Amino acid sequence: MTIERLDVRMELEGWELFWALVACGEDHSGLETLRGHVADAVRQRFADNAAITASPAIAALRKLFKTAGCDPTRYRPSSEALLRRLVKGHDLPAIHPLVDVNNCLSAELGVPCCVMREGSFGSHLVFRAGAAGESYESLRGPFNLENKPLLVDESGPVDAPITGSTRVMVEPATKRAWLVAYLPAGVVAKDEAGTALRALCRGAGVDCRV
Repeated sequence: MTIERLDVRMELEGWELFWALVACGEDHSGLETLRGHVADAVRQRFADNAAITASPAIAALRKLFKTAGCDPTRYRPSSEALLRRLVKGHDLPAIHPLVDVNNCLSAELGVPCCVMREGSFGSHLVFRAGAAGESYESLRGPFNLENKPLLVDESGPVDAPITGSTRVMVEPATKRAWLVAYLPAGVVAKDEAGTALRALCRGAGVDCRV
């Protein structure tokens, strides 16, 4: 199923969602260099975990998590977890061109991002706090979604800015996907996300439509 437009209702205040359609191009030879540049830039920007926590984007996300009822010291925003791994010395792994661009954008902006396989979710979405009893099979295993910031469609939970769902994950043969970036309003702007994504896509051989 091809979806060209999404209808998203926001029930959590203080957030903005940035959306883009991304597609695999022909030449991905620049991806390794791109991943390395992004990782190096993170290490230059942040000396340690304390600097990550104090950064405007992460500090704002932590407040938004608390407002939704989620303890950000127990369930970190995925972007904070990614930045911590990079500062520790880990590299951005080569997974899939669309996933790699997604991870680069998350590291560059400091916000959670997810690529969701085209056709894996519906066009009518709600961003809200997870209800009691809600869960999904995440990339880490079964994940309790109660009081977590949560994106749902007509069939149920789709994604959370903590760990993604296997339901929408990009597969080896995936050529097109929707990318969503979870932005703290007034801290990271949609225009900033769009500019950063377009630059990353050019370096990665990925096409994007913002």
